[in-house]
This record gives sequence, C-alpha cells and structure tokens, in this order.
Amino acid sequence: MRPPLLLASLAVLSLACTDAALARSAGREAAAARPSSGLTAFRSDAELRAYLRRLRREESQAIPIPVPAPMPPPPPPMPAPPPSAGAPASSPVVVTGESLSELPQLRQTNAAKAADGITNNQEANVDEGGIVKMRGDTLVILRRGRLFTVSLAGGRMRAVDSINAFPPGVSGKGDWYDEMLISGDRIIVVGYSYDRGGTEINRFRLDPAGRLRFEDAWHLKSNDYYSSRNYASRLIGNRLIFYTPLELYWDDETDLFDVLPGVRRWQGGPDAEKRKFRRIAPARRIFIAPAMRKSADAVVDTLHSVTSCDLTAADLGCSAVAVLGPESRTFYVSSQGVYLWVTDAWESDRPESYLYRLPFGRERPSATAVRGAPADQFSFREDPSEGILNVLVRSDGGGDAMFAPEASGGGGVALLRVRFSDFGDASRQVPRSRYRFLPSVPGYSFRNRFAGAYILYGASEFGDDEPARTKLVAARLLDGRATQLPLPHEVGRIELLGGDAMVIGGTRRGLGFSTVELDGAEPDLGDRYVHPDSAEGESRSHAFFFSPDPDSPDGASGTVGLPVARRADPALARFFGSSAAMVFLRREQRRLAPAGELEAQAKGVADDNCQASCADWYGNARPIFWGGRTFALMGYELVEGELAGGTIREVGRISFAPAAGGRQ
Repeated sequence: MRPPLLLASLAVLSLACTDAALARSAGREAAAARPSSGLTAFRSDAELRAYLRRLRREESQAIPIPVPAPMPPPPPPMPAPPPSAGAPASSPVVVTGESLSELPQLRQTNAAKAADGITNNQEANVDEGGIVKMRGDTLVILRRGRLFTVSLAGGRMRAVDSINAFPPGVSGKGDWYDEMLISGDRIIVVGYSYDRGGTEINRFRLDPAGRLRFEDAWHLKSNDYYSSRNYASRLIGNRLIFYTPLELYWDDETDLFDVLPGVRRWQGGPDAEKRKFRRIAPARRIFIAPAMRKSADAVVDTLHSVTSCDLTAADLGCSAVAVLGPESRTFYVSSQGVYLWVTDAWESDRPESYLYRLPFGRERPSATAVRGAPADQFSFREDPSEGILNVLVRSDGGGDAMFAPEASGGGGVALLRVRFSDFGDASRQVPRSRYRFLPSVPGYSFRNRFAGAYILYGASEFGDDEPARTKLVAARLLDGRATQLPLPHEVGRIELLGGDAMVIGGTRRGLGFSTVELDGAEPDLGDRYVHPDSAEGESRSHAFFFSPDPDSPDGASGTVGLPVARRADPALARFFGSSAAMVFLRREQRRLAPAGELEAQAKGVADDNCQASCADWYGNARPIFWGGRTFALMGYELVEGELAGGTIREVGRISFAPAAGGRQ
C-alpha cells in the first residue's frame, strides 16, 4: 500500500563523468537528428515465454550480491518547517503512425488553446493530469474521491454538480484517484486501486450546463504509479498517454503471460474480478537492452509500460509498449515522444542504466547505455531543432517512484547532451564527451529546471539554527559554463517567469522568493522577497502559476500565485489541507512586490463523509488565472480576488463541499 507521507531511502549509483570539451558549434550539436538504428523486440510469445522462464529460474537460484563499498552516508532528514508555520503538505507507450498520423494537426489545435490553460505544465501542448481543469466556462475539480463542477459564467461563481470519481457499485475504499484530464466533453480520471489491484481509467461526460454523468471504467494491470513529483498521465490531442510499472512476479499456478499488461472493462457485479484482461503489449512490443538480456546478474524485475488510449473510442482503444529492466525509473514526455531512464540502483555490482526513446509515429524505439540518474522529469528537456536531449544527472539517485526524488542524495552532477543519433540498439554507451561535469551542491532534496539556454539546479540543507546559505547553479547548455549564485533561502522549487526563473524556498523568517535573470551576458540574481511567517503549502509543480501581463510576453511583468501553509486545527486540517492561504506577488518590470493573500476559512468546515482517496497526495490548492479573473482554489473553497493597484482583494467566495446526504 502507499506508505505514509515520509521520505523513501535511496540507493547509490555510479557515475562516470569527465570534464567535457568546451563549446561546439550549434551545427555540430544538431548533426544526425534520427537514431542510427533501433531496438529489436521479442519476436514471438514463445521467445518471450522462454526468457521469462529463464528469469524465474535464475531468480530462484540467485544468492545475494554484496553491495560495493564504500557507501556514502544516508541523506540528512527533512528539516522542520519554520516555527511559525504549519508543516508543508507532502504533498509511453509508442503511439503508432496509424493511431497518431494526425498528431501535427492536433498540436496546432492544442497550441491555439495553450493561452487559456490553467495548469503549470512542463511542456507546451502536452497537458498533464491534475486536480483542476477548465472546459469552456466550467471549472472541474477532483477532490477526495469526487468530481465537482463550478460555473464561472457571467462573471459569477456557482457550484453545479458532483459525482463519485469511481464507478457505481464500488465502495472506493483502498482506491486513490489522483489525476484528471479533459478531452472534449469527456473527463478522464486516472487512479490506482489497492482493493481491485491496478490502474483505473474512469470516463465521465460533462454537458454544457456542467452536469456530470458516469460513462465507463477500465482496469489495467499495474503496480502503483505514484510519484511525489511526476505525473503518470499526459494528453496529446485525443490520446491519453501514461506510465505504469508492473512487478514481474508469478507463482506456480500463474500463467507467465498473466503478469503482462492487460486491460478490461469494469462492469461490476460478483464476477467482475474473474473477467479476463485483454493483452495490450504483445511480444513484438516488449523490449530489453541486449546486454541486460544476456547478463546473468542484471536486475530485471519490472516491466515499465507506456500506454496509449484513444479517448474517443467506445472500447478505449489502449495499446502499450513495454521495457524490461530494474524497478528504478524516471520518465519524461515531450511533444515528440516518451523518454524512459531505467537504472539498476543497488542490486548489481555493475550498475546498468539505459535511456529509452519511444517516439510518436512510425519511428522504431531506440535506446543507449548511460551512467548516473536524473532526479525527476524536470531533469530532461528535448530540443528537436538541435537533435538533442538534455539530461541533468547525478551520481546518487533512485528514480522518481514514490518519494525517491525527495531524498535524491548527493554526489557529482553532470549535464548529459544526448544526440538523437546516439540512440540505437542499446549496444553502445553515450560517449564520455557528452557529459559535462558541473559543480556539486550540498543538500538533502535536489531541484533542477531547464530555463532558456540554461539548466538551473540546487538543493536544500538546514543548519542548526538558521538555514545554511544555499547555492544555486546556472549552467549554460552550449558549453557547460557554470555560474554559482548564493541564495538566502532553500531551493524548494524552481519555476519559469517567461524568459527568467524564480527560486522559492523556506527560511526561518518565512518563505523566500528570488528571481534569476537570464537575458544578460551572465545569469544573475534579481529581486527578492520574503513572505513572513509562512511555509510552502504544496510541493507539486501545479501549485505554482505565473500569469504574464498581456503586454509583457517576456515575463518582466505579471502575477505569481502560490499556496502557503500556517498552523491549523488538526481536527480541521484534513478537510482543507495545509494550504491555508494563496499568496500573490506582482512583478513589475522585474521588481517584486507583495500583492496580498486570499485566505481559506476554517469556520463552518464539516466532515465530508469521504469514501475514497481521502489524502490529498496531489495537493488541494491552486492559483487560477482565467479570462482576466483571479481565483484561489483551497480545499472545498473557491475564492475570487480582484487585482487593482498591485493589491488583491476578495470579491467573492463559494463552497462546493458535498452536502450530507447529497448526490454522490
């Protein structure tokens, strides 16, 4: 089951990084955009069955392999929040050319809608599963196992409807409903059921008036996909793309193929659990690096599946591509395809890491051997015009599963620039010249973000009385030239402000905000602000939003929104969470100024009779900028504010909390 909201310990990986050659020309970096060759899948079920039987036989005969010494000390524990603040909340399948031949047109359609988005996505035109989305003038919210709709039509706010996020006839106990996406008039809820075992995709219909209707539910074999930073689902056009892991485990009475990815329609009833799954990853769509396949001591215990589903199809139309390897993984979705980094974190005396490229379209999947480990999805950025995938790697790391990114260890740091031509049949390692050694940073929790021509990174580490001064590194992608910038606060998150960036983190006095200006000859710290007596309310990337002013596309002027936490009555905190207020900052010609807060109300909060997904693993608060209006979603409240003269004031508030005995 999902563990408590605690950090997971990490294993140690080896990284062979050397100083890279200095700047190359952009033309040389962009050479050979396509992989030179691709991976070879299993040719038949018989070949796959034979390999799985060999795995099982070797596993039963295996003896423990000693971990190489010396081992570095474990990362330090998470520090306590400022004394005056409440504790912060813990918070691909390859798509074939036939199924996504219309993808360029879909991207153009999505690009036209990008300006209306309310989600802080990593990649333009790649929507991520979240807890709040917009359809027309209807706000759709996923909260504690239910869907809610709120109309924003006519300059007003009005709660419209609610419905359970799980199928009728299901209790929802033991289930977690984490992510939501909207495609046309369909709402898609992605969840994980410990009760029934596997990932759920539940579809609902949304009518023009904001009323909700359950459509159908689909069940996929998988283990829990949860990550404290990454999102399992993406939406490109009408295609749902999501990642799931599946542990390779079977007993004497289990058919080997029963452990492979499959889908079935959930129809309820006493025989629901007996209905068979339809396989969605045939042998010819399952891959493994040849060296790992041949090795007797390689760790191969997990099937990493990237699944694509056609949301317009009556039968959902899911198919999958899968990669065999160790359990540690990090994945990233660009508009061109999916990248999956798998790593033998600790089981082998010869750590093996592979980076898979699973492109959209007809191109074959490909891979290359690599070293080290990325911290999370923000460690990646694809630059198609250069034919380059940039990855920031560290010598210590355990992938992005569960809470591994929150204690991402220490060790060396390097910028890996993988050419598309480096990808092939996984028989070769990326040349050492592709790694650019960068300054290391101390700290227990590593953060990184690509911003323009730079990669920014840093970590957090408290001293005994005051937070240790934090070092932010800004390294130029072209030549790896690094600038070290001292910060007076932690590096809790790194976000984009148009062409600049903002670093946010705690201090003993409150929550610090520092801008990083990136348009000069060298990166430099800009303006700073400390919001007193507060801590960050949520660590999810979606909790932050920057809305540039209409006449400031470069982000020099705009509004920042972020939930903050304060102490709350423990009996009430579970209903509206630790995000007690939404703080807003104005940026005027790169100067920061506080714009005020919109606060949550604890008065009148009542038990919501929660049945499923009763912990806010993905948070419960979001700043929303839509149609020239400004909102704060906090728990079951939606508060509207009006910005005038650089200050926000409340102009409206509604509660959409479920009424006792109301519709579910």
